[in-house]
Amino acid sequence: MPRFDRPFAELRDYRPAVSEPADFDEFWASTLAESRRLASAPTLTRVPSPLSSFEVYDVTFAGYGGDPVLGWLVLPDGAIGPLPAVVEFNGYGGGRGLPHERLAWAGSGYAHFFMDTRGQGGAWGTGGGTPDPHGTGPSAPGFMTRGIHDPVEYYYRRVFTDAVLAVDAVRSLEQVDETRVAVCGGSQGGGIAIAAAGLSEGLVGVMPDVPFLCHFERAVGLTDRDPYNEIVRFLAVHRGAAESAFRTLSYFDGVNFAKRASAPALFSVAGMDPVCPPSTVYAARNHYAGDADIVEYEFNEHEGGQGVHWQRQAEWLSARMN
Repeated sequence: MPRFDRPFAELRDYRPAVSEPADFDEFWASTLAESRRLASAPTLTRVPSPLSSFEVYDVTFAGYGGDPVLGWLVLPDGAIGPLPAVVEFNGYGGGRGLPHERLAWAGSGYAHFFMDTRGQGGAWGTGGGTPDPHGTGPSAPGFMTRGIHDPVEYYYRRVFTDAVLAVDAVRSLEQVDETRVAVCGGSQGGGIAIAAAGLSEGLVGVMPDVPFLCHFERAVGLTDRDPYNEIVRFLAVHRGAAESAFRTLSYFDGVNFAKRASAPALFSVAGMDPVCPPSTVYAARNHYAGDADIVEYEFNEHEGGQGVHWQRQAEWLSARMN
C-alpha cells in the first residue's frame, strides 16, 4: 500500500489536541473500584501439555463486574520464582488460542500471562472462551460500536477493566514478582496495553506494538479499513449520532490513557499501516507521560516488525527487569 499519512519526520513532533472528558479520571476510578469490590482470587489449574520445558496453567480471574475471564499462564519448567511477568493482550477478533502458540516470553524466563478478550475469538486463530454477558443497543457488526451511545455501556469499558484486573491477578500469584510486571500487545492488544498502563501503578514496562484504539477522531475517516470503519458504517446509518459517539470514544482513546502512563514504554509504528495509521500511533506516543521510545518500520503495513520487533522488545525489557 502506498503512503497515505504524514511522513515520520513530521510525526515525530505530532501532538494533536484530542478530546478528553472532564470526568475521565472519575469515570475510570469508579469503574475500577466497582469491579475490584467484586474481584476474587484467580484460580489456576495445571493442564497436561506436550510442552516439556514449560508449566501451563488454565487461569480464570474476575474481570469487569466480577465476570469470569480466562487466560493462559505459561512458566518455564523448574524456574525458581518469583518470576518477572509479562501480561499480553490480543489483537482484534482473536481469542487466547492454545498455549503452545506463544512461548517466546516464557522461553526467555518470564511468567507469561495471555488474557482472553471477552466476546472475541471467532474471527481468526484457534478461538477463545470468555463470553461477554452484557447486552448493548443497536451497533454495526463487530465490537467498535457496541454500547457507543453511552460510555457506561461501551464494550471497551469492560475490556479495559479486564486488562487492569488481569494485572492485579497476575501480581497476586505466588509465582510472580509483583514489582516486576510489564504489559504488551499488538494492534488491539497494543491499545489495551496503553489503557492498562494509564490505569495501573508500578508497571516496569509497556510495549504497544502498532497500537489500535488511539486518536479516534483522526483514525475514523482517514482509513477505510476495519475495525475503525465499523464506526463509519454505524454513523452512516445513525445520522446525527456522531457527537455522542465521539464523546463516548473519548473515554477510551489511547491518547488520554497515554497522558496518565508513567512506566517506560517501547512503541512500534509502521509507515504504510492502513489499519492503525502512523499519525494515530504517534499521537499516543507523543502524549505519553513517561519515557517512550519508538521503533519505526517505514515500509511495513500492519504486520509491523514481527519477529524482528520482538527481539527488540526482549532486549529492551531485559534492561529494565534486571
